[in-house]
Amino acid sequence: MTTYTEDFIKEMYKKIGIEKPKQLGFQNISGALGIKVYFWRNSSQALFIGSQAFIALNENLTVSQQWQEFCHELSHVLQHNGHQGYRGKMPRSWIEYQENKANNFMYHACIPSFMLDTLKINDYTFSTVIMIQRLFNVEYEFALSRVTQYINNRMQLYCCS
Repeated sequence: MTTYTEDFIKEMYKKIGIEKPKQLGFQNISGALGIKVYFWRNSSQALFIGSQAFIALNENLTVSQQWQEFCHELSHVLQHNGHQGYRGKMPRSWIEYQENKANNFMYHACIPSFMLDTLKINDYTFSTVIMIQRLFNVEYEFALSRVTQYINNRMQLYCCS
């Protein structure tokens, strides 16, 4: 059994021909989805001009950090409406909800469960986390969080279903 987010990401990636970790990257994904990516000095964000989606990434981040932030902003492009800058119109609780949802999406988009399933990940030892970090081009702490999440979710599914 998988979650809605896992299913959404798997279906989206398969539709655009991404099935292996080496195919993951914001260039491939943004190109296939028609999202324009730019680099700038400000914090990363997603925005729309008309119907065109843009993701602006902070140019001072590492490549791994940019990949992680791209996936966070991709969630806003694909799943959220409204401009968070309109503080008077958007309740703080709604902004927090969108950010939590985008963070969850980010972990799954950077390191998809369907790809982890093929690797048969059973632990989160240092060597496993380093392998995941390198394979998916993410930071160590990010890989550790995602592998821990993945194993805990799989254990819960198997023991409680």
